[in-house]
Amino acid sequence: MLNAFILYSSEGCHLCEDALALCHQVPSQILLTVVDIVEHNDLVEQYGQHIPVLQRDFDGKELFWPFDLATLCKFIEEK
Repeated sequence: MLNAFILYSSEGCHLCEDALALCHQVPSQILLTVVDIVEHNDLVEQYGQHIPVLQRDFDGKELFWPFDLATLCKFIEEK
């Protein structure tokens, strides 16, 4: 079973584009859902100043930007 993650982002956010590019470089396969927070007022309130944010589906733990590939891989592999 693939590990599932949500990337909270916003269209036109260059940091979000960088985070997405890093997610595509992860050596292990993941199921990634990208959510544009602009479409959800509650998410804008929660993440507006913090995007991009990667959230693990199984426990809700979040990884806030800035992160590099090594940090991202460690976060993805945590159980």
